[in-house]
Amino acid sequence: MIDVGIVGGSGYGAIELIRLLTHHQYVNIKYIFSHSKIDEPIKETFPHLSHLTHQYEALNSEQIDCDVVFFATPSNISKGLAPSLIERNIKVIDLSGDFRLGDRSVYKQFYGESAAPQEQLEKANYSIAEWSNIEQNHTQLVANPGCFPTATLLAIHPLVDQQIINNDSIIIDAKTGVSGAGRSLAQHVHYSEMNENFSAYAIGKHKHKPEIEQYISKLANENIKVVFTPHLVPMTRGILSTIYVKLNQHVTNEGLHAIFTEYYDDKPFVRIRDLGNYPKTKEVYGSNFCDIGIYVDEESQSAIIVSVIDNLVKGASGQAIQNLNLMYGWNENTGLTQTPVYP
Repeated sequence: MIDVGIVGGSGYGAIELIRLLTHHQYVNIKYIFSHSKIDEPIKETFPHLSHLTHQYEALNSEQIDCDVVFFATPSNISKGLAPSLIERNIKVIDLSGDFRLGDRSVYKQFYGESAAPQEQLEKANYSIAEWSNIEQNHTQLVANPGCFPTATLLAIHPLVDQQIINNDSIIIDAKTGVSGAGRSLAQHVHYSEMNENFSAYAIGKHKHKPEIEQYISKLANENIKVVFTPHLVPMTRGILSTIYVKLNQHVTNEGLHAIFTEYYDDKPFVRIRDLGNYPKTKEVYGSNFCDIGIYVDEESQSAIIVSVIDNLVKGASGQAIQNLNLMYGWNENTGLTQTPVYP
């Protein structure tokens, strides 16, 4: 049994961590930190957690006594706090973007803040859990991927790794539910602005674009740029990422499906749909699954890959727990076997 702390405890990511970790047989939630709700019982903020006795606490990194700290915070917070925890041999899993990008100038460009020190960035392990290189006895800092990159990279990885696409042809058309914006108030997520509406946003400047490019560039060993357009849709949860690529060799529908099936045969949270079957966000709601559908236009030799996740689970807290399991050598499924909520 390990003790964990959660920073940013009043946000959606933290609430999902709490929901999932309370069913994890090897984890005890020792601390829930929130600077805006110190000493407030968690059940006052979230009545659905009235069975829990936790109170929000102030974070003092010198007094924390636990094994792992999750940062479910906005960016520009964990980079100032994580190093002192790691020095005390406390592992850190960061759900924000502070340690995802290896290039400090790119972080500055897309996040508008100074990046973490290069030494810390080099120590961070960016971990798409299915393709992670976490070392059980050595990894101290995990940069948990963003939601759009998780849905997208799970769909692109086999294509780039097999070298069967033109790497300059990748177009990503992605949609997200409003919970991806967090609990903070903003005009674009007001009900009257969002309801019965559908909008593209942050075109060319979304923080997840360089994250996607960094991963596939490293995988391909060449500099790759993508076209990435995120959209906001009037639903609470879910991401649907549709990826368009040009194939560089003759590939059939059946052939590409076989490649994906083989790649994810031993990955319990990635489900490859049968040919002609394409996933919907509702079909992974509340779960750690990523469902992927595949289509090849053999005449034009292009492929369309459809990938769906729950942005708060596989796109955030669920994958963070999956990475926790990898850090400790536990079964990857531990605490994450929930069936999707439907309808």
